[in-house]
Amino acid sequence: MKLARLPSLLLSAACLLISGTAAAEYPEKPIRFVVPFASGTATDQIARALGQAITAETKQQVIVDNKPGANGFIGASEAAKAAADGYTVFITTNTTHAAAEHLYKKLPYDPVKDFSPITGLGKGGQIMVVNSQSPVTSVKDFIAAAKKNPGKLTFGSGSSSSRIAGEMLQQLAGIQILHVPYKSNTFAVTDLLGGQIDMMITDTATGLPHIKSGKLRALGSSTKKRSPLAPDVPTIEEAGVPGYDMGYWFAAYAPAKTPQPIVNKLNELFAKAASSATANTFYTNSGVDPFITKPDELAKFQAAESKKWEEIVKKAGIEKE
Repeated sequence: MKLARLPSLLLSAACLLISGTAAAEYPEKPIRFVVPFASGTATDQIARALGQAITAETKQQVIVDNKPGANGFIGASEAAKAAADGYTVFITTNTTHAAAEHLYKKLPYDPVKDFSPITGLGKGGQIMVVNSQSPVTSVKDFIAAAKKNPGKLTFGSGSSSSRIAGEMLQQLAGIQILHVPYKSNTFAVTDLLGGQIDMMITDTATGLPHIKSGKLRALGSSTKKRSPLAPDVPTIEEAGVPGYDMGYWFAAYAPAKTPQPIVNKLNELFAKAASSATANTFYTNSGVDPFITKPDELAKFQAAESKKWEEIVKKAGIEKE
């Protein structure tokens, strides 16, 4: 029996040697970062900041390929089907890898089986915003207007985090507002600026430029702590919604079956990139905290987050679409 197993053991050893050699030479050509959201979103921004640092380190170009739409399904499906050679990396969020499986009856990808975890990238908060021309000037104002006109005020979302943030507001504040879905948060912001929707809770990196320009008015931050980028804006909980807390995270994944030595090399590249000047600029300007992990740590974190999102969706009474 032992002799019979020898060829397979030798083959396994040879494969490890080959993959190890490939990892030592990796990367030998441009790397594609698939982003499931539009240009200008926080996910796009972190992908470009880290990609620029990895390009500087490896001398190989990192190409950011935005594939927005269908709540991240388009980008996730494309990344899952890509060659498992380390030259396609999926830069995503809890939308595709923790929330979607609890919001939809069927996904065109498996968030666990179709991907190899590389590393966490960052954790951030969201901000509740309205058009600056809106008569609503506070969270309490919005809640009062929603109670006066149940089901008539609208909120937009282009990610699961943004959507659940709005659903959680409805649940905890006891209001009814109409959800309007978008391919990406940037598209929802465009309609908010144009007056087509009444409110949204978006990632701070996407909303902040419009707040600074005076086109949007910030009503509240979504997490337990105020954003360091908007210290004068109360948390939604402080503003009158006890128990409100909703953040999000970014992470990097490779297609399943990517050789572990290459996954480990990517992990090292991301860890180094996260401490670069370009990454520091993103983290500082967006209010996102660095969140670098080992591959196995990301797998455990993702499993825990999936369970958390399942509970949030159930409590919000959302039925799978």
